[in-house]
Parts: sequence; C-alpha cells; structure tokens
Amino acid sequence: MSPLSDKSAGAPHTMRAMRLKAGAPALSFDEVPLPSPADEQLLIQVTACGVCRTDLHLVDGELPNVQYPITPGHEIVGRVMARGAKVTAFKNGDRVGVPWLGWACGTCEYCRRGRENLCDYAKFTGYTLDGGYAQYVVADARFCLALPERYSDVDAAPLLCAGLIGYRAYRAAEDGQRLGLYGFGAAAHLLAQVAHSEGREVLAFTRPGDTVVQEFARKLGAVWAGDSDQSPPQPLDAAIIFAPVGSLIPAALRATRKGGRVVCAGIHMSAIPSFPYEVLWGERSVCSVANLTRRDGSEFMQLAARVALRASVEVFPLERANDALQHLRDGKVTGCAVLSAATYG
Repeated sequence: MSPLSDKSAGAPHTMRAMRLKAGAPALSFDEVPLPSPADEQLLIQVTACGVCRTDLHLVDGELPNVQYPITPGHEIVGRVMARGAKVTAFKNGDRVGVPWLGWACGTCEYCRRGRENLCDYAKFTGYTLDGGYAQYVVADARFCLALPERYSDVDAAPLLCAGLIGYRAYRAAEDGQRLGLYGFGAAAHLLAQVAHSEGREVLAFTRPGDTVVQEFARKLGAVWAGDSDQSPPQPLDAAIIFAPVGSLIPAALRATRKGGRVVCAGIHMSAIPSFPYEVLWGERSVCSVANLTRRDGSEFMQLAARVALRASVEVFPLERANDALQHLRDGKVTGCAVLSAATYG
C-alpha cells in the first residue's frame, strides 16, 4: 500500500532517502518525513532515478552553495500520488519525469527572453531541491515532463538528463556532418543514436586504452572510435565534450576544421590549460551549454518517441546509491547507472 493511499487508516508518513550531509564522504540511507506538495507541486512515488556525473560532482564537493542535507538525483521517473491545489496538467497515477531544471522565476531578463536555463534564481533538482534518490519526491508540475510510452521506467530515466543535456549540446553543435563525442558515457551513447538516425557521422573519443567503450561506441553506429589523445581520420565539423577534463578543449579544437565548434556539455570541468591561438583561429569557437529549458524537454521527448533510443542500463537498488556513484567514478559504467526504488513502497 502506498503511504498516500489511505492516510486515515494510519499509513506511514515517512520514507527512505539517500542523503548527503555536510562533511560526509558518502550518502546515508535515512528515514525522513514524507513531503507534502505545495499548490503547484506533485508528490511523486519514485520508480527509477538515473545516476548522473553531476551527482558525483555534488558528492565530491565540486559544486558550490550546497545546503545540507540534500537528496541527489535529477533523472526521476515516477507516478503521481497527490497534487497541489493549482495543478491541472497531470492527474493521480500519471507517469511523469522530473529533470534537472526544477523551477525558474519567469520574470528575470533571461526568462523573459526564453532562456530560463540561465535564470538567476533557478532551482535545480537534486542540487538546490531534494531529488530522486528517495522513495518519494515533490516537484513543480510546470517543470515535469510526460514520457514516451515506448520506454520502461528504468530506460526512461537517462532521457531526463543524459538525453536532455546531450540534445541541447547537439543543437549547439549546429548541423555539421562529422561529430566528435569526447567521453562516451550516458549522454554520448544516447546522442550517438540520435546523430546516427539523422545520417551524421559520429566519432567517439574515450579514455586512452578503453577498448571496451570504443567497441560499445562502434556498436551504436560510431564510424570511428579511439583514444581522446588521438587525431581523428578526418577533421571534425563539431565536437561535444562530455568528460569533465579541461585539457580536452584544446585537443578538440585541434581535431576540428576551420569554422567548427567545440561544445562543453558538463556543469563542472577541470582547469583548461593554455593553448596557442592558432588552434582557435580560423573561426573555430568554444561554447558551453547550461541546464535546459522546458522547450528542450518537450522537443527531446518528441524525438525520443520517434527514434527508438536504446539505453544501456546498469540497475542498482536505492540503498546502493554509493556503489553506483563509485562505479561511475571508476569508469565501470558502460552507458547509464539507474537506481530502482521498486523494492520499497
């Protein structure tokens, strides 16, 4: 029985969550009060939550202004259990997805210009708002997404960040035919399938010597796969960097033709080393992508409904979130790690 199915019958008012506390090296599995939805919010029973590299940056203390304790997780799939008084978009029982952008003000200069991803007051799921490493989560219904029916809960979870940030980076890379992907993990392995479906050539760059991931990339349609310090067989039209390694920026610039673009897709990156102007010259450019908009979410979910994206998923039970994060840290995840809360509820 769900904790909300019959409160009057003495159903529990608590849930379990994996939380990060100040100074702690890992998440703790805590019993916490069951949250209640505010007027614009949904209470969602979590069925699956992807494990993202941003979660790893959070746990490793690489993100600023964290208010502890915090529950990570921003690739959330679940079922609506209760709705705030002003919610009209979803009904109880609906399957929804909760992405990284959890709230934007709607009134600042960026929001007014359709760039809510840059909102100065934005709130982010699993970073400034409690996320989905839990049995339940509350989320603003205006920022939740309907999910394509063709995907299971576990397979849908990576779409909500790996897919979405990959899609925004893909659009920023413009329409080059030959696309290099540096760091072939959760986002790149989905994006490679999108690019392949649109007739583009994908070249995958991995950690030096990682032949397992290179073969994985070839199976997903990459025309070439090699080490990140190698030169591609032909110059790239564009490159997207998913690995949080600053030295890949000059490497990608050297691999990119004149007029090409290098897109940095991560929220955190190590220091960028100096490089000679000649590798940037020739109207090459470097840009970053930050967060996402609701329009990104809607467009990408429509694309995912048309194109059968195959997520390579390794599933961990909720209480093993620390193991999932360590696997990601050690480079042992081929594709995506997803937490399942199916053993609870």
